[in-house]
Amino acid sequence: MSNTEAESASRTTVFVGRQKPVMNYVLAALTVLNNAKTVTLKARGAAISLAVDVAEVTRKRFSTDIKVSNIKLDTEQMPAEDGSSRNVSTIEIELTA
Repeated sequence: MSNTEAESASRTTVFVGRQKPVMNYVLAALTVLNNAKTVTLKARGAAISLAVDVAEVTRKRFSTDIKVSNIKLDTEQMPAEDGSSRNVSTIEIELTA
């Protein structure tokens, strides 16, 4: 991936965490969709359910023409506090206008 492709991908990606309310992420996704045809919601661990909520609220309350074009599930190995590694689930939800 070239440098400009990486920059473009980062501008169309919303990283969903557990710190902010759902509507903050919905607004971020809608902002990206105003400038691009697709937005990717990424989350891991306990934030996965919040990412699903963001996708559904975006689709059903704000724009019925937005479709889920791809869902990717994966597992990452993360270092644990005790020095070992643990598996953390991840999700990427791609929404297309």
